[in-house]
Amino acid sequence: MKLDIKLLIGASALALMALGTSASAQDCPRGDLDARFCDADGDLIADIPTDAADQIDPDTLIFAYTPVEDPAVYKTAWSDFLEHLEAETGKDVVFFPVQNNAAQIEAMRSGRLHIAGFNTGSNPLAVNCAGFRPFTIMASKDGNFGYEMEIITYPGSGIESVEDIKGKQLAFTSPTSNSGFKAPSAILKGDFDMLPERDFEPVFSGKHDNSILGVANQDYMAASIANSVKSRMILRDVIKEDDVKVIYKSQTFPTTGFGTVHNLKPELQDSIRDAFFSFEWEGTSLEAEFSKSNEGQFLEMTYQEFWEVIRKIDAANGVSYACE
Repeated sequence: MKLDIKLLIGASALALMALGTSASAQDCPRGDLDARFCDADGDLIADIPTDAADQIDPDTLIFAYTPVEDPAVYKTAWSDFLEHLEAETGKDVVFFPVQNNAAQIEAMRSGRLHIAGFNTGSNPLAVNCAGFRPFTIMASKDGNFGYEMEIITYPGSGIESVEDIKGKQLAFTSPTSNSGFKAPSAILKGDFDMLPERDFEPVFSGKHDNSILGVANQDYMAASIANSVKSRMILRDVIKEDDVKVIYKSQTFPTTGFGTVHNLKPELQDSIRDAFFSFEWEGTSLEAEFSKSNEGQFLEMTYQEFWEVIRKIDAANGVSYACE
């Protein structure tokens, strides 16, 4: 897997350009999908192109995990799985560290990313704008999955309830994050009649670990975060559990969705899918990291069903899936 990432990304982008504009010229059902994609079967994700000339079969596959924390941590965590993916597909695989959700979506849209885990909030935009086809999420060994959005503060902040944030600062992560922005925005507006700028000062930290560390270090008075990230940080001794306190906990949301770009050859997509579901977690680098958030298998899912609540949150926030 020791290959030149810049050359690989450039070659992949050229491969996409070679596809031309045939997809955008199609007259087909597509729902909220970008004009480049079709959805003839109504499952809300882009169909695989029917013309073999519009399908790609790269020698090297580029994989990226959602930038919820330090990418360097996850390059190591994913190493055993990526070796398994190489064995199952017969392809070289490169881990592509991305710094933010927008860069990850653009990488897939422009043909520089083939396999990815997109976080909860950015999944709909990746699906509709970049042709992402998610099919699995991580789950515990007994089949439970998901995480909760928490609003946290630090002991002694003077904040004991959500209402106490009024007149103070609240840290979000990024506009594409479900737990870091979309869900708390909808909940604060709908349940507490609280709006940014009017009732509190919104700031953006960029990532969940930045928000959590910011609260623990008392740089932010409060923050909305994914508690799965907080759990892993506590187990890695990045923060102590009593460095922060929870003043709000949401319903359970689906976690990171994994899948492929729509225009990989069907048999390659099948091989990648099989690699996820045949991976044995026990004793691997993936288990060492994600067991900290009680995850131990890949669970099959559909975007249409599992992301329904997220699409409803987006609708409540007036979120558009148009590509910009």
